[in-house]
Amino acid sequence: MTLPRHQSGRAAAETLVSALGRRRFLQAALGAGAGSALAVGSAAPAAASSAAPRGSGAARSSGRFSGVLQPGRGRIPGDVYLGSEADDVLWGYVPSVHADAVARVRSGQTVTIDSVSHEGILEDQGRDPVAYFAQHGVRRREVLDDAVAIAAGYSRTPRDFDVDGPHVVTGPVFVEGAEPGDVLKIETLEVTPRVPYGVVSSRHGKGALAATATGAPAGITLDEVMPPVGSDGRESGIPTEYGNVSVFAGVRGDHAVMGSGAGRVRFPLRSFFGMMGVAFAETTTLTAPEANSIPPTLGGGNIDISHLGAGSTFYLPVSAEGALFYVGDPHMAMGDGEVALTALEGSLRGTFRLTVCKPGSGDAPSVAYLYPFAETADAWIPIGLSDPDGSVGGQLSDLDVAMRRAVVNALDFLEHDHGLDRAVAYAYLSAAADFAISQVVDRTVGVHGLIRKSDLG
Repeated sequence: MTLPRHQSGRAAAETLVSALGRRRFLQAALGAGAGSALAVGSAAPAAASSAAPRGSGAARSSGRFSGVLQPGRGRIPGDVYLGSEADDVLWGYVPSVHADAVARVRSGQTVTIDSVSHEGILEDQGRDPVAYFAQHGVRRREVLDDAVAIAAGYSRTPRDFDVDGPHVVTGPVFVEGAEPGDVLKIETLEVTPRVPYGVVSSRHGKGALAATATGAPAGITLDEVMPPVGSDGRESGIPTEYGNVSVFAGVRGDHAVMGSGAGRVRFPLRSFFGMMGVAFAETTTLTAPEANSIPPTLGGGNIDISHLGAGSTFYLPVSAEGALFYVGDPHMAMGDGEVALTALEGSLRGTFRLTVCKPGSGDAPSVAYLYPFAETADAWIPIGLSDPDGSVGGQLSDLDVAMRRAVVNALDFLEHDHGLDRAVAYAYLSAAADFAISQVVDRTVGVHGLIRKSDLG
């Protein structure tokens, strides 16, 4: 849901919500325009204290856990606040170009979003986060109210655990002035864990070491498949009996801990949103295969690049009026490759600045008008996907294809934006740039490069 900045706007909004119902109210507010009195009722409040001044940007967060963040509680630095409500989110699918927005911002404004992790609410975990996390010693007050509400009350689309994506997708946000052919510049200003725990899951038939329909995949034996084939209960048709494996991790400050005793491992948090996207699919059907939340596309989505935390900038080509920005798949930490299937999944609060970049303005890398691109304070990040149109026309999961596209995008960037001779750029990439596997688990697999900004002068 979106919340008002001013008390007078709050009172007006509550009156309209009561009269119209919340969904009709939001649609009316979006249609009226952000500058109208009605739209003021959907602009979010900054926190009563310690909020960043408008226009100053939010203070960047390292992802340290400092207390449970129930929806709408605590510090909210964005110009607009968006929560994850059961009748507004999509579960397993991303918004298409025909989607109705649930919030609206002007170009350059910030939005704070409370995202919800799918881990702990999925069907193979019982679809009851209170009971699921209680098994790991989590108290009810540490379970998010929005997670409970989604698990119990989501009904926008029928759920099919074997077909749908797992992700809870929040949005879309309409960005004024964004048109097809533009780029949406997404600056991640803050990323904060909402809970002191996360989950890493490995599910049968998925992940780097998954069995195929015919047995072991090339390169490993059946005994090396994970999860072990002997525990595969998918024939039952009952998700809680599938034998999938979920590993719980407690979060203490800026580190996570999993296992116990001599088998205990501790590692730093590196929080980021695995999913940041703009509408790309042309479908009008909410559950169309091309809108499935699993494969990333030219509109971004489930891009799973671990460098896209606080302080990063992600550029996406716009395909719909208003861009229709959305987030999901919140990660507390992820290794390149995401080999088991998921990262350390855990609900996050993120604050983003959304800015429209017009062609010819020089405000975005030239590649970004056709393909996702990113940067951090230290590096440019060209991206390659094996099948950037998602599930349309089949699904290609070939890392060689993703690698080639990442290299070509890097060459185009170095030649057109930095004036390097293409042969010199190719040689430079071979000598000094690093290309890494983003993930191998999203059907469309990904590769990203890291080009040091200091090398380019």
